[in-house]
Amino acid sequence: MCEASIILTGFMGSGKSSVGKVVSSQLGRSFIDLDEEIVKAAGWTINEIFARDGEQAFREIESFQLAKVLSSKNGIVLATGGGVVISAKNRELMRGSGVVVCLQVTLEQVMARISDSNDRPLLLADNATKRAETLLNEREHFYADADIRIDTDRKSVEDVAAEILCHLKGHIT
Repeated sequence: MCEASIILTGFMGSGKSSVGKVVSSQLGRSFIDLDEEIVKAAGWTINEIFARDGEQAFREIESFQLAKVLSSKNGIVLATGGGVVISAKNRELMRGSGVVVCLQVTLEQVMARISDSNDRPLLLADNATKRAETLLNEREHFYADADIRIDTDRKSVEDVAAEILCHLKGHIT
């Protein structure tokens, strides 16, 4: 029997990577950050991929790496990128590979958490807050397609991880 993976989705700045590391440590599972896998495979940063080849090319690499990771590893904790949920195929693959946990975050928290970041290619424009709001609204119905949804606003990484672990009882082997 395959051990179900725990797949973290959510908007940029929701804490997927930070929380994923804590959850994986608590469960004694391997942690994989999909964005790191993309960078390793492509040999470029995400910003460079976007600048060189555009968002569509990035999404294709992202989908390929998601399928590669989920087909080759069971029982992992996977932090995805914020836009991985846009693809119906990706959502179907994630659902079939484990428990999908969406980390919810408000626009205000997103902007506070990523204000010093220069590695968010979709928010490098002068109107970053408006762009983030648009993306968050556009993706909401995709994020809703999760087994578990956890509000991350004003919570520590450890508190969010503990809440996830509580919800996971009965969902994972």
